[in-house]
Amino acid sequence: MSYTATRTVAAPPRSVTAGLVLGLACAADAMVGLDMAIVNVALPSIQRELGVGQGVVQWVIVAYGLLLGGFLLFGGRLADQFGRKRVFLAGLAVFTGSSLLAGISAEAWQLIAARGIQGFGAALIAPTALSLLAVAYPEGRQRNRSLGVFAAVGGVSGSLGVVASGLLTGGPGWRWGFLINVPAGLVMITLAAVFLTSDRVGRRTARLDTAGAATVTGGLLLLVYALHHGATHGWLAWSTLALGAAAVALLYVFVRIERRTANPLVPPSTWRKRTLMVANAAAFLTTCAFLSFIFIASLLMQQVLGYSPQLTGVAWLATTATIFPVAMIGGRLTARLGVRPLLIIGLGLFAVGAVWLTRVPATGNYWTDLLPSFLAAGIGFGLCVPALQVGALAGVPEEDSGLASGLVETMREVGGAAGVAAVSTVLVAGAGLAGFHLAFLFIGILATLALVTAAIGFAGRRA
Repeated sequence: MSYTATRTVAAPPRSVTAGLVLGLACAADAMVGLDMAIVNVALPSIQRELGVGQGVVQWVIVAYGLLLGGFLLFGGRLADQFGRKRVFLAGLAVFTGSSLLAGISAEAWQLIAARGIQGFGAALIAPTALSLLAVAYPEGRQRNRSLGVFAAVGGVSGSLGVVASGLLTGGPGWRWGFLINVPAGLVMITLAAVFLTSDRVGRRTARLDTAGAATVTGGLLLLVYALHHGATHGWLAWSTLALGAAAVALLYVFVRIERRTANPLVPPSTWRKRTLMVANAAAFLTTCAFLSFIFIASLLMQQVLGYSPQLTGVAWLATTATIFPVAMIGGRLTARLGVRPLLIIGLGLFAVGAVWLTRVPATGNYWTDLLPSFLAAGIGFGLCVPALQVGALAGVPEEDSGLASGLVETMREVGGAAGVAAVSTVLVAGAGLAGFHLAFLFIGILATLALVTAAIGFAGRRA
């Protein structure tokens, strides 16, 4: 089944400054990133208040990541087809409404359902926000700097979510982690509706590839779920294998559909863009390593070193405060040095930071055992994020910017889910503190693989 859609291009003279677009895009992406991590420290409190088991409360995280990862690519293509402003507003409305529902949930199933809807809204917001920047700024120095700011906000939002989770859980309560999105969302909806310029609608020449959209969304949903399922039920369990096989089958059908349809969701020319493909592979591995790092280090502080939720949140300020200025500088350095050098330096630092924690003792000291690693991770990741976004959008036509944004955001989300699932398995394979040491070594290997991918894939200085 297909239906007619319109391809959109940006209106020529902007009625607002590109700075406002940057501000809205950053604020929206920060909200999405915060909610990805804001329940991590709050899970025990949610479990106690709602009276549910660990297996049920874990779905508060899984439901959000599942819908976000499954619909990102579709959300990016919707922005290209129906207009970035429309899809951006729709995503903000869905996200804000579901945040209110999550904050007032009285039962676990209500909270899980609201988190799933939040994930769908986030899947519309994230690629559209990046696409808005790609259109607002011409390729070159201005775009690199704007992507540096965007990357700084996006990179810091994950670790800031952990900080906010600890402070809110220990203060007014975990519900405020969701309710705080309501006034913020309403302000952003108002500003976007009033000040963003609508895309100019062209003639009706394209049909939205609904068969491709359905198969790739279903395949990604099953893939993300299979990763979470495997971490808790075992990678060789028949249910995990069945889910993985179904995901691969749907993605295979998607590839077949794209080869035959006249208006593919992902045009074949996309796969021939070297920098886009390498950036996606590097983004997958980098996010895989970084979110695993946050997850395992948070567990280490609480389960081994005896940190409280509030102290765990505050401890992450070192990484949070480092990522932001480094990513700002990284956006400018990318214009001078190119994507490849920044990724090699950043991923090298991050790998060293992860391996540093393989020596932390059970009586570890924050200043000598944790802080050097947290600073290295913050600097390394801060350099990587703007470089990856510049690489993913380099040479991409304006009408495909939503698709390119959706692809790189999908790789980041699926990479994060894969990383947390894999590192959880590695942690269980060890015994106590030895399991944590093994997990940090695994994260260092992931960062090294990302480094090798970037070094080989981005061949030239200005790749």
